[in-house]
Amino acid sequence: MSGHAEQHSDKLRAALYVVATPIGNLKDITLRALEVLRSVDVVYAEDTRTSATLLAHHGIRTSLRSLHEHNEARATQEVLRELEAGRAVALISDAGTPAISDPGALVVAAAREAGHRIVPVPGPNAAIAALSVSGIS
Repeated sequence: MSGHAEQHSDKLRAALYVVATPIGNLKDITLRALEVLRSVDVVYAEDTRTSATLLAHHGIRTSLRSLHEHNEARATQEVLRELEAGRAVALISDAGTPAISDPGALVVAAAREAGHRIVPVPGPNAAIAALSVSGIS
């Protein structure tokens, strides 16, 4: 879904980038996630206050808008308009991966149905982190 061209360009191709964010420590974010968040045209976030802290911590000044459980239907239409206009859009939640116990499934489904490119940007995973220290092989 992503290619080398995205890694060497300041401007990302128009797509919905579903970006995993840190679960607890703001430093637990991937270099790729930081690059995407810096390079997209707009970031839609579950809670803009929480996300503003994350972005500021990493010196990212990308425009931030809200997409949460109470405005997801309306915000989904905004995201679709952004994508139709050829913009790169990131979707983040407060902690972890959007659409996994967080808002985002509606916008991802609508973007997919409309034929837009969707790019997952993996990151922290609480279940895997817990499993890694469980002693279970």
